Parts: sequence; C-alpha cells; structure tokens
Amino acid sequence: MQTQIIHALGTVRENQPLVHNITNSVVTNTTANALLAIGASPIMASAPEEVADMVGISNALVINSGTITQDTLQSMILAARTAGTLHKPWILDPVGAGVTPFRRTGNQQLLELQPTIVRGNASEITSLFTDAGAGKGVDSSNSSESTLHFIQEKAREHRMVIAVTGASDYVTDGDEVYKIDNGHPMMTRVTGTGCTATALIGAFLAVCDKPLVAAVSGLVCLGIAGELASRNCPGPGTLQLRLLDELYRMDQGTIENFVNVSSLKRSCH
Repeated sequence: MQTQIIHALGTVRENQPLVHNITNSVVTNTTANALLAIGASPIMASAPEEVADMVGISNALVINSGTITQDTLQSMILAARTAGTLHKPWILDPVGAGVTPFRRTGNQQLLELQPTIVRGNASEITSLFTDAGAGKGVDSSNSSESTLHFIQEKAREHRMVIAVTGASDYVTDGDEVYKIDNGHPMMTRVTGTGCTATALIGAFLAVCDKPLVAAVSGLVCLGIAGELASRNCPGPGTLQLRLLDELYRMDQGTIENFVNVSSLKRSCH
C-alpha cells in the first residue's frame, strides 16, 4: 500500500485534479487551502443553478453535510445525481448524521445516490446505515474497533468504500481492510480535520483507479501531516497553520518514513 500511496500523491501533484466541494460553511476556507496544499484545485460551489455544470467539469465531487439546509440538500442531491450520470467519483461526509431527523433523512437520501466513498466517525457511519440516532454533535461516541465488522458488511452490501476515522482509522471495500495509525491527539482540537480528510480523499479519488487506495492515501497524508505539525507545537491555532505547510511538503520520503498502515486481512464472509 505504501507504494500505491506514493504513486497517488505524485499523480495528484502532476494532474492537479479539479475537486468540486459542496461543504459546510465552517470549513470552506480550511478545506480549500488543504486541497491546494496537497496539489489539487478546489471549486467551492453550491448554487443549484450551477452545481450540475460544476460536476461536469470536475474530476471528483465532495459532499459534506455539516451545515445542511433544505436548499443545500437539494444542491447536493442534484450534484450527486449528475456525478452518477457522468460516472464521476464522489465522496459523502455525513456530518452529525444521527443528531436530528432532518440531518439523518438528508444524509440517507444522499446515500441512496451511491457515493463511491463514505467517510465519517463511528457514530455517523452507524447512524447513516441504520436509521438510528447516535453520537453527540460531530464527535464519535463509538469505538471504531467495534464497528469494523459492521462497515465491512455495509461496504460489501452497498458496493462502496467506507472509511471510519477515530483514534485509529479503518478503511474497507468489504473485502480488504486497512488500519491507519497516523495522526496526533491535538488534531481533535482543531475544527474541520475530519472535513479536511474527506476533501483530501476527494483529491485522491479524482486520480486513483481504486477508491480504497484513494481513501487510505488521503487519511495517511493528513495523519502524517498532523504528526509532523504537532512537533513542538504550542497549541491548536499553530497546528492548523502547520498542517497546511506539512501537506504542501509531503513527499515520497516523508511517506516512507512515517506511514503507519496495516492490512488486517479480515473478511466477514
């Protein structure tokens, strides 16, 4: 997997893919800068009058429901439908999926449009696939370990890649399973790190033939950047700026020295 991650990063840098984001208002600037730092080109557009056209010219679509409204939900649905029609890959980040009935229903409408990848914390993923309320806000209240069998089953059932992020991250396509142990606890003190992970995965999704590789690559690059940014870091304000610097500086040697990915070789067959 290490070789595939390095190749994927090189391809992002070479191709500078256009990534269309319909994301939440809290993190728009942060995720756009992260995409630029890793080597992609962001478009941040949510007007229903243009989202279909934006999907048409983009290489991948990122949908993040963090500050969802009825209007933005309709734009998200239109964009996702267009992506399906045009065979463009897209990723869903069902932020706080189980907190309110509106948020749960909206995210499930998006799930029905068959995203290529779904990324969330354990509570969000559980709520999305079970129609049950869970979690407190956008924090995870379940162990990712305890949901591993569940996400394998759902990934296979829905023919998609599911990434669950937490203290350790897990990525599966229903057959292969990877555990990622990159990152730093201070990252949880900066808003939008999960949203940034989703956006970065979107950049890799634009250039990778295998969505599984795209998901692992995005999470590894952000995790390593977080580890390096946290060194001698006085607090989360500084960390937020350093994360961008480390994403920009990410290269083959950095990945080789710091990647912490293991294949669990588990299956729920």
